[in-house]
Amino acid sequence: MTFSKLGLPNTLNEALADHGYQKPYPIQVEAIPAILKKKDILGIAKTGSGKTASFVLPILVNLQGNSAPKNRQPQALIVVPTRELAVQVGAVFQLFSKALPNYIKTVTVYGGVSINPQMMGMNGVQVLIATPGRLLDLVDSKAVQLSAVQMLVLDEADKMLNLGFKEEMNRILSMLPKQRQNLLFSATLSPDLEGLRAIIMPDPLIINLSAEEKVAIDLIEQTSYLVPEESKGPLLRYLVNSNAYPQILVFTASGYKADNVANKLRKNGITASAIHGKKSQSARNKALQQFKEGELTVLVATDLLSRGIDIAFLPCVINYELPRSPKDYIHRIGRTGRAENKGVAISFVSPDQLKHFKMILKKHKLWMELIDSTILDLQGH
Repeated sequence: MTFSKLGLPNTLNEALADHGYQKPYPIQVEAIPAILKKKDILGIAKTGSGKTASFVLPILVNLQGNSAPKNRQPQALIVVPTRELAVQVGAVFQLFSKALPNYIKTVTVYGGVSINPQMMGMNGVQVLIATPGRLLDLVDSKAVQLSAVQMLVLDEADKMLNLGFKEEMNRILSMLPKQRQNLLFSATLSPDLEGLRAIIMPDPLIINLSAEEKVAIDLIEQTSYLVPEESKGPLLRYLVNSNAYPQILVFTASGYKADNVANKLRKNGITASAIHGKKSQSARNKALQQFKEGELTVLVATDLLSRGIDIAFLPCVINYELPRSPKDYIHRIGRTGRAENKGVAISFVSPDQLKHFKMILKKHKLWMELIDSTILDLQGH
């Protein structure tokens, strides 16, 4: 299957080839033609499976035939849970809009930065990518109106609900016209998401590729270490200094722990930085960019960002602390093993977390042998 078979214009097909998109992912094969036909979609597929392009491309095509937009009234609204994901989705829109004859103005907004430039940027906006809180700030400031939205996308819808966005989402949905195209994308179909689906689209086309998740997981070599809390730092430095992985993304359960881990790595001569919700947007952008460009060996992050970090060819992910939710385990390790490239995922399991780890493995039908960290020579690390 090629992109040319999906009903996209030749200019987009050429742009896809120019940017290294060789063939469509399964979610793109099923979603793109349906979205072009303006059907409602509920797409269930793991993070890193090509969901973003599956809605960006047909939305850009469908907007080509629209009349000039009313001022400050976007025609397509994409709501995402994190700033990083907003930036990534916006970049994909910008990339492919250049290949189409009619310019589509895309604006990305999120909190943590000044709202004034974002308010001024609403003039002539056609595609608005936003985090819920900042979107409501702009609505309350009368900088944008949602009455002309024709296409609504909820990206990572399950995570948005789990993070407590439900009240904000209900308010946003109440402002939208009832007649619109609804596109929900998620890595899992939770009971909360099922309820939201019933509210905004009673009879969508359901594309459920979660059964293919294990195929992607098979690209990831998973290892776990039974290690007491006080030995996690030396074990992490041991793995970094082994030079087996040029870059490592480390996950912790809190921003405080992320800062603590990054600080200790730097004190031991390892280039590292932390990225979490309490950091300023400029600091987050700088750390992520440095990591992508190879200036940092280790980036330490929290679950809030587990779905907003997209780094090509990332070789290794380490769970310094286990996630609270079993679903987040898959999202964490899914940062590696992307685009058919192999990866490594390592989990540090303290004795008091052993029961929780076994529950995570059972939930995802996984099995792995725990390596006792005491067999490693951590002296000097």
